[in-house]
Amino acid sequence: MKAIRQHKFGGTEVLQYEDAPIPELKSGEVRVKVKAIGLNPPDWYLRDGYKMLPPEWQPVVPFPIILGTDISGIIEAIATDVTEFSVGEEVYSMVRFPSFGQSQAYAEYITIPVSEVALKPKKIDHILSAAAPMSLLTAWQFMIELGHNEPNPLQPKKHEPVPLKGKTVLINGAGGGVGHFAVQLAKWKGAKVIAVASTKQEALLRELGADEFFDYTKEKVEDIVKDIDLVVDTVGGATTGRFLRILKPGGSLFPIFPLGFSGTEEAKKLGVTVSATQVRSSGAQLKELARLLDYGTIRVVIDSVFSLADAGKAHERAAEGHIQGKIVLKVS
Repeated sequence: MKAIRQHKFGGTEVLQYEDAPIPELKSGEVRVKVKAIGLNPPDWYLRDGYKMLPPEWQPVVPFPIILGTDISGIIEAIATDVTEFSVGEEVYSMVRFPSFGQSQAYAEYITIPVSEVALKPKKIDHILSAAAPMSLLTAWQFMIELGHNEPNPLQPKKHEPVPLKGKTVLINGAGGGVGHFAVQLAKWKGAKVIAVASTKQEALLRELGADEFFDYTKEKVEDIVKDIDLVVDTVGGATTGRFLRILKPGGSLFPIFPLGFSGTEEAKKLGVTVSATQVRSSGAQLKELARLLDYGTIRVVIDSVFSLADAGKAHERAAEGHIQGKIVLKVS
């Protein structure tokens, strides 16, 4: 098969379109002929060796590795012990996350544990289906239902979503992959939604349900709004603490990328909760989300589509920033 492999960490130049062996089917797995692949930040983090992490957290991987987790495609083979799916069914998945190069989605074929597979939404195509898994599961597990009991590597306590009906929810980075799903989920659950993004995102975000919009290139939302029940900061990092002071006592801040946050003591003084989790693969949740995608309750927005061979160009697009929705690789 053809795949995008890398033999060392680095920039987009390490992404090589080359021949690779078709993965062997193991017990409890299906093998899928991939039609489309959704890109996510962990792809470029792993490509360059997770340089933003402390050295002790940086993964050691067996090169060559194949990046990627999110796919949509057609089942080509099933293990003898698999009864849940059949050859020819169209499926989508977030594969083996987190596994640091063992998910291997940037390829024409992939094997997937059945627990991580769901029938793809019937009313949207493979491009849209491939764009959904990681970003939509992240928004879902942070905001609606965690759905797993894996130890939280980011904090000692289990992450717990909060009720959204009747609440005011601010979503920072609302135009991106996780953000545009978070806006829709919060609105679906009956929240008032304040979206923060760049200028070009306003029309889309209002269309997706945002009640208010703030352009971060022109104003500092933390100097304007107050009495927020929940902030979902899809950007996160060291600057996420600026949202603490806009929360009500008893409110919550959910940074999708919590590393670098240093406001724990301030949060305690203000009486607010800061909580995060790490998204985990879940076929059961993808099955539930497929219904929302089919009903049109949740819409997938595509920023751009590249061929598998042009994965490097897709990563360059990601590096430009201001992504509207998701970037996808199409497998011919």
